[in-house]
Amino acid sequence: MDGNLRYIENEELFDTVVLDGILKARRSVLIATANLKDLHVPSRGKYRSIAYEYAVLCEGGVEVNILHGGVPSEPFLHSFKDSGLSNEKLFTARRCPRVHFKAVIMDANTLYLGSANMTGAGLGAKSETRRNFETGVLTTDTEMIERVTSLFQEIWEGRKCNSCGRHNVCYCPLEEMQ
Repeated sequence: MDGNLRYIENEELFDTVVLDGILKARRSVLIATANLKDLHVPSRGKYRSIAYEYAVLCEGGVEVNILHGGVPSEPFLHSFKDSGLSNEKLFTARRCPRVHFKAVIMDANTLYLGSANMTGAGLGAKSETRRNFETGVLTTDTEMIERVTSLFQEIWEGRKCNSCGRHNVCYCPLEEMQ
């Protein structure tokens, strides 16, 4: 490995991955998660859905792509529509029921890889008594970033669909939120 590797857990995930990572991205954010829920983040003195912050990132020229395994929560879908993300050209979320890995790649040079989904209990600012126990690593290792990015892109572009074996439960391969 040619980059550093830093172990992070529990509350530290929110500060490191969300606040100092995703929300400070300058070019791109790739997110892989099994569950996509209405994660709340601090904004203008209060907390609001990260969907609004994705919209801010996109307005600033940052491309945000989310690959998720399950149907997004109703609150996230409401925030998605209310935030204007449904009309944002730099935001795309695609669903593949086989996605279970959790990764965030920020600006193609920093990778979070771990157990946490994009949820309040996983990566969110929930209180200590309402959070999941989560672990992960943060790295700038070029090889790790390239390998996770490659897997993300293979799924994103549908190159895994023909050999996936789940066509009976995947009626709309790589379904996008509208």
